[in-house]
Parts: sequence; structure tokens; C-alpha cells
Amino acid sequence: MNQTLILHEPVQAHKALTAILWPLIKSWLICNGSRLVLTVKLEKRTDPQNRQFHALCGNIAAAKVQWLGKPRTTAQWKVLLVSGHAVATGEGSEVIAGLEGEFINLRESTALMSKKRGASLIEYTLAFCAHHSVPLPAVEYGEYA
Repeated sequence: MNQTLILHEPVQAHKALTAILWPLIKSWLICNGSRLVLTVKLEKRTDPQNRQFHALCGNIAAAKVQWLGKPRTTAQWKVLLVSGHAVATGEGSEVIAGLEGEFINLRESTALMSKKRGASLIEYTLAFCAHHSVPLPAVEYGEYA
């Protein structure tokens, strides 16, 4: 059995940990004699963030914005934006020779991004769109920040 708690501020977190999580942990340790693993991590990027980022990549492709002399697909814009964002935010980039001698960029996974990092990627992409005059439809994706 797994237990997931979303902690958003110190008082709420303390109450949740002492009132919900500690009794559960204690009972598992006493009754089952089990060893437990406790993992604490930042909240991952949300589905609205995912939808918005992919839509923005599609908007850029649909606008026929060119990179290195030719328009790129939605998937190619995703790779370019994630890579550019990593460099712009100091995460860096590593380009290596692939299995067949091609060059590939070992980039971060958007699925593993935190909510904060996902919001930063969207802001970076919106700035790119503004700089390249990409028309963006008025669509509600949900909260991305």
C-alpha cells in the first residue's frame, strides 16, 4: 500500500505528517515488521503544463518558424526548446556521438520536470514565441505556474 501526501506549507505539512503519515508508518512497522522507504520529492509538472507546452510547440511549427534555414516539426521544436531552456537556465547541455555516429543531445525529460521547472520552460517558450511573432490562440490550459 502506498500513501501520497501533497505538502504545500509548513503548518499543513506538520499536521499531515503527524496525524496521517506517522500513525500509518508506525502501524506498518509494528504489525508487519516491514522495512519502509520514504521518498520526498518536488511536485512534478502538471498535465495542464504538459498540454500547454506541447500546444506551444505546435503553434511554433504551424507558424513555419525556421531554424537553420528550414521549418521544424512540433517534435523538433520540443527538442530545441527543452535544450535551449536547459542552457539558458544554467543546466547545460551535452552533445555526444550516437550509436550510428550521429550527434545527439542528451536532454532532460519534460516528464520528470518539477512543476516549477515546467513553468520556467513555458515562460521560456512564450518568450521565444513573442520574439518570433508566433500567433497564439487564446486557449485555457489550466494553471501552469
